[in-house]
Amino acid sequence: MILEHEIPDGSKLYFGDIAKRKREIENIASDIFYKHNFQEMLTPLFSYHQSNSLPTQNLIHLSDKNNYPMNLRADSTVDIAKLMLKRIGRNSDNSRWFYIQPIYRYPSIEQYQIGAENIGNINLQEILDINIEIFESLNFTPILQLSNIAIPQKIAEELNISIELFKNIEIRKILNLEIDWLKDLLYLENVEDISKVRKKAPEFLQNELEKLENLAKTTNYQRIRIAPLYYTKMDYYNNLLFKFAENNNVFARGGNYSVDNFDSVGFSIYTDEVLSK
Repeated sequence: MILEHEIPDGSKLYFGDIAKRKREIENIASDIFYKHNFQEMLTPLFSYHQSNSLPTQNLIHLSDKNNYPMNLRADSTVDIAKLMLKRIGRNSDNSRWFYIQPIYRYPSIEQYQIGAENIGNINLQEILDINIEIFESLNFTPILQLSNIAIPQKIAEELNISIELFKNIEIRKILNLEIDWLKDLLYLENVEDISKVRKKAPEFLQNELEKLENLAKTTNYQRIRIAPLYYTKMDYYNNLLFKFAENNNVFARGGNYSVDNFDSVGFSIYTDEVLSK
């Protein structure tokens, strides 16, 4: 039995002070985006393309009037990149876009996000600094985790092991390989230890570890942790990654990614998680 006052599990309701705070956060973020020459894009709620980039089990499936399959928007990054490359790019030379809108995932998950994409740019430092600026304007300083998805990918390929070990964080199986440099990477957390671990790592990892070290040392933020073996389940990320988290709550994530073989950078802030703090 569904009572008259009930709303679907996973959906959101904002009113009073919490609605006011949500709007304040969005206004602070939009002012910072405009200061950095980003323009706003509001993408359609319905999408034809998300099944090509996201796990299909996360999507809410629908059909259009001609019975072609489509989905509710489950990710803003994919649609902004595709719309810019295939549609808007013919009418605008801007590549810097931000969004403030919800995404919807199966079965009934509604999640508000604030994010930015710099299409065709690979400078992750700039986009990370903007995310930091927004959080500092909110007096919010969660732990910043820096990673490079190319590291576990190259290890899996070189050692001929399944990438699932890293996707599922199967620490025991990784340790059972009994490889000293891999164990060092597994336990690496502090920025000042990267150079020492790099000296023991094989040649095929040196370039990717150097990228991670450079990002860590040029980022002006006090609470940084290194996670070189972290692997995200978002398939479009392809190199350096970051996420802001605390006590198992993720407040933002971003990184280098590729959509339709076009490299870009971006991030998303999870508004509801920030509101909970």
